[in-house]
Amino acid sequence: MDFLTTSEAADYVRLGERKLYELVTSGDIPCSKVTGKWLFPRQELDLWVLSGLSRPAGMIAADPPPIVGGSQDDLLEWTLRESGSGLASLTEGTARGVERLLRGEVIAAAVHFHSEHVAAEDGNIAALRAMPGLHDAVLVGMVRREQGLLVPPGNPKQLRSLADVLASGEQMAVRQQGAGAQMLLDVLLARAGAGPRDLRRLEPPRLTGPDLAAAVRVGTADCGIATRAAAKSAGLDFVPLLWENFDLLMRQRSYFRPPIQALIGFLGDKRLKQRAAELTGYDTAPAGQIRFAA
Repeated sequence: MDFLTTSEAADYVRLGERKLYELVTSGDIPCSKVTGKWLFPRQELDLWVLSGLSRPAGMIAADPPPIVGGSQDDLLEWTLRESGSGLASLTEGTARGVERLLRGEVIAAAVHFHSEHVAAEDGNIAALRAMPGLHDAVLVGMVRREQGLLVPPGNPKQLRSLADVLASGEQMAVRQQGAGAQMLLDVLLARAGAGPRDLRRLEPPRLTGPDLAAAVRVGTADCGIATRAAAKSAGLDFVPLLWENFDLLMRQRSYFRPPIQALIGFLGDKRLKQRAAELTGYDTAPAGQIRFAA
């Protein structure tokens, strides 16, 4: 991230240094003190300016409700509670979360996109660049997390890959269309030269990872794709497939809203790392980073 000195920041936002110091003192401008000097992240200054844009009355959109939509994640739900942000969650999968964000029904969406021709760690950014309705998007890193096959304890069918599932004809619990895990399954099927009809699917699709894990735990399904954390919580074995970026998507005007700032501020708390280690299958290195800004 590019940082500016006090004089550079004052020039950048067209303010006098005295006024800039007043904003620093009141906590109204993004900055950080390092070895006695104030530094200002250029990218966050851009968002700070954009968040205060004036618009004609008829163009001012109502603030979205304090809800994080999109993908379900155990660490995210814990973070929403512990951060004191006051944000609630509505877990319906990545695509539905983005749809609600576009309609102004949630303040942010938790996302993990997958596409056949895009590396797993680049999926979210590639998806945003292809969305014309999100020209003012900000993508904040939450974590990297591990996705894989959930199987019963001891892995009695000895499933090690999706190829094993296809070859043995085991019944697989699946997610609804638009869920990130279902996007991942579609990508893996395509890479194996197969399609949905080649898979013995458990119907109906499960809405969340924990719902899918429950189907494997009770024996309704032989396997399914979800996170390592979901496997551990359900007492299941886990066959790793890949690591993915799990990010928070929002509009620029929402980035500096108090609930979002409370959430982002907590992402740097050591308790997040501790909880991630307890749940397993997480890498907190990206937590709080701006990974993309339109």
